[in-house]
Amino acid sequence: MENFWPAKRAVRPVMLVCVAAALAVSSGCSVLPKEDEEETLPAINPPKLSKKPEYTVKTETLETKVRGSGRLMATKEEELYFTDDTNKRLKEMYVKTGDKVEQGQLLAELDVTEQETQLKQRKLQLRKDELQMIETLRKADEMSAEQLEQAKIDFELKREDVNKLEQDVARAKLTAPFSGTVVSVYLKKGDTVKAYDAVAVIADLNQLTVAATIGPDDLKKVAVGMEAVVDINGVGQQKGKVLQLPNPDSTSGGSQSGGGFPGQSNGQQRVPDSIDNYLLIQLDEFPPNLNRGTPLSVSIITQRKENAVTIPLAALRSYSGRNYVQVVDDKGNKREVDVEIGQQTSTDVEIVKGLTPGQKVVGR
Repeated sequence: MENFWPAKRAVRPVMLVCVAAALAVSSGCSVLPKEDEEETLPAINPPKLSKKPEYTVKTETLETKVRGSGRLMATKEEELYFTDDTNKRLKEMYVKTGDKVEQGQLLAELDVTEQETQLKQRKLQLRKDELQMIETLRKADEMSAEQLEQAKIDFELKREDVNKLEQDVARAKLTAPFSGTVVSVYLKKGDTVKAYDAVAVIADLNQLTVAATIGPDDLKKVAVGMEAVVDINGVGQQKGKVLQLPNPDSTSGGSQSGGGFPGQSNGQQRVPDSIDNYLLIQLDEFPPNLNRGTPLSVSIITQRKENAVTIPLAALRSYSGRNYVQVVDDKGNKREVDVEIGQQTSTDVEIVKGLTPGQKVVGR
């Protein structure tokens, strides 16, 4: 027993050292930084190839149209202007917009005070020349035939000068060509007036019509009697027919090669506005309570085909003069088919040969 206890006391320190080491290892592990957890990445799916659209070949009524714009105008409407090519001041404007006038009523006049004074003097002088001519004729027997003829010519020239001056003064007055309403006044007293510059517009507001302008190329496709659809601002669409084409001598709405618009200058002389310069459309039923000047747009049907075989323009392919489509069958197989095309619209094209209704074609 005496030998056992010393051995026991020697083992105890060794056990304490082992326990301390174990505690040190365990505590050291707790102070080490934690490793980051592994990030879970989302599955990346490969991009799907976009599928081109497919269209069904169909039959429909195909219409080709030309379009333009315009306004409501009176069937009897006239722009008024002076024709004197000498710039003069407007002496007086006797009417204003909205005034009703009678035929022949004085509307405006130029300041021709100087010409009126000259006319008065020329008339007095002409009266003296007439008396002198009477005296000359009394003495005709004393004159040669040449002298008498020269006297007659001189007198006629003086009378012609007076007539011309009278016409100049008369052209300085602007009168109403018919009874109606003054719908526009462009000048005021004291303004300088040029030949053919619009002074006022008079119209018979009891009868209105659709007046439109379209481009020169489209105008060549239009004929009297063609169906039209008119979209009137604030009213909606109305059906009608082409009643009258614009005057070919005008520069209406750019419809002629010379360009320009009614009432605008063509570079040399201003072109007066007139209803004859427009394409006129007669409506099947004219809506009530409309006003002159209301804006509108027109669509004229220049070509129509019933039961036309059509596809969208997006399905038609062209290369080196060849027109073709890609036809797809029920199994998704594609093949190229040559086609013959007819009329086209902004969205569809007629297939005259190569396809039948119900087939499917692939878009671009």
